[in-house]
Amino acid sequence: MPQDPNAQFDQSVMEMIEHSPIGAVPHTTSYVESLKRLYDAHQVYSSADHKGGHVTARSLSGQPSFMAGNIDALAAGSIESGALEPNSAVFDRYVAWLPQASRAKAEAFRLKVTGKPVHHRKHHSGDAPVHHDPVHSLFLVAGAGPHHGLPGNYLYGSVFEVGGSPSSGWAVHLHDCDDGASFFQAPDMRTALSKVHELIDTAPFHLSELEDFGFKAI
Repeated sequence: MPQDPNAQFDQSVMEMIEHSPIGAVPHTTSYVESLKRLYDAHQVYSSADHKGGHVTARSLSGQPSFMAGNIDALAAGSIESGALEPNSAVFDRYVAWLPQASRAKAEAFRLKVTGKPVHHRKHHSGDAPVHHDPVHSLFLVAGAGPHHGLPGNYLYGSVFEVGGSPSSGWAVHLHDCDDGASFFQAPDMRTALSKVHELIDTAPFHLSELEDFGFKAI
């Protein structure tokens, strides 16, 4: 098969982005056309850290993902939902990983990303009905959507119970920094967590690529 005549130039554009401190390339026709090809192929995303800049998918491939450290223990029945690492702590670990200069910008998203803290109700003995607090757990993975991600180029999502009983259905949501979002419906916790691990193993990615993983755009 004939080699793509644009491949070598597109490769040099990605290298230029990766070596630029702000992910910039010249504003000439050839570079603009190359960027369009790279964006269409999901090899380059809009930078969350530098306005007008770009970031390559391959440069994000080594970044860590963040989720509740003991959520698999919850799925195994080793802990109760009240012992699950809270969303605020997951977000703390994400912020601590960022460069110092990006942390204040990330903190501006805290409430939007973590939501209001869940105050677990006390469970009384006797004939009182047992109350079940629905699980809602945060995770962050590298990537982008129709808009750029959070600082560090992160998408944020949650895995949660749709209803208020252990037998309720589950869902996985994933968002960019604005209104770009995708969701996956699952019959149970194990299926939902398997999907989260699949996302973590696949990152980085663009939200539009998740249709192949059973996600639908919101």
